Amino acid sequence: MTEALLEVDGLTTVVDQTPEPVPVVRDVSFAVAPGEAVGLVGESGSGKSLTMLSVMGLLPTPPVRVVRGSVLFEGVDLARAPEPARRGLRGTGLAMIYQDPVTSLNPVMRIGDQIDEALTAHGATARAARTRTLEVLDQVGLPRATRAFPHELSGGQRQRAMIAMALAGSPRLLIADEPTTALDVTIQQQILALVGRLQRELDLAVVWITHDLGVVARLVRRVLVMYAGRIVEEGPTARVFASPEHPYTAGLLGAIPDLTDPERPPLRQIAGAPPALDAVPPGCPFAPRCPQAIERCAAEDPPLTAREAGGRAACWVPPERWS
Repeated sequence: MTEALLEVDGLTTVVDQTPEPVPVVRDVSFAVAPGEAVGLVGESGSGKSLTMLSVMGLLPTPPVRVVRGSVLFEGVDLARAPEPARRGLRGTGLAMIYQDPVTSLNPVMRIGDQIDEALTAHGATARAARTRTLEVLDQVGLPRATRAFPHELSGGQRQRAMIAMALAGSPRLLIADEPTTALDVTIQQQILALVGRLQRELDLAVVWITHDLGVVARLVRRVLVMYAGRIVEEGPTARVFASPEHPYTAGLLGAIPDLTDPERPPLRQIAGAPPALDAVPPGCPFAPRCPQAIERCAAEDPPLTAREAGGRAACWVPPERWS
């Protein structure tokens, strides 16, 4: 990998509760290179969004806070930088597309005014901001939406407006947090194609947060799999899909229907449910649901270690010993 644009090392985020803080992101480390597309996947509640909100410095504080680790973006440690420095990089260095544009857009402001405001907050003049607003709305296929209110747009158009707002400051890193969750399948494909095209044209680095492995297979070269607040597997997408090194990853992949199989057997399921983050069991958090678990799994949490096939995985039982 070339020199990292974003380098996260040992990131740990907690929720302050009585009698002691609860870790919700646990010792997470990864890097994103300039222009790279990375997928962050896992079930709901696995810590994907909280990890990237920690990176952005957008945690609901109090009671959620980063307690350990570093978040280096172009050499600046966002975990320790003062808020004015972080605010200066949000939008111009790294930006985020949120899950639900309905709750992210101001319902009483016109779309163009909202994008203008994001630009003038970073020092642009009113005229320069309006010129840039028209440019990014045209890029996302909404050239006439400047004077529209959010309720006058369809769901797909509102998501395009959110993408335009994220791109307005010309960031180098775009974080897409489940940007197609609330959209129908046809519009989902349009949004995915739009972000993919913009990434190629603008040479953006993109982190896709999703539980849809189909999105990951199409759009990213490297995938990070999260479970119970930590990364349990990382590697090139093709390798992870072909030969997963962690039973959780194998379970997620096994739940994808094979459209080429004429018999259409029942989908595989992962037994049980993810643990509540304030009740993570000792040892490997996945052990109570894991068909490959051994006695050691209940006592020791495996570290994330390099594997011969490439990438990293946190599992005591290698795939060749799986039943």
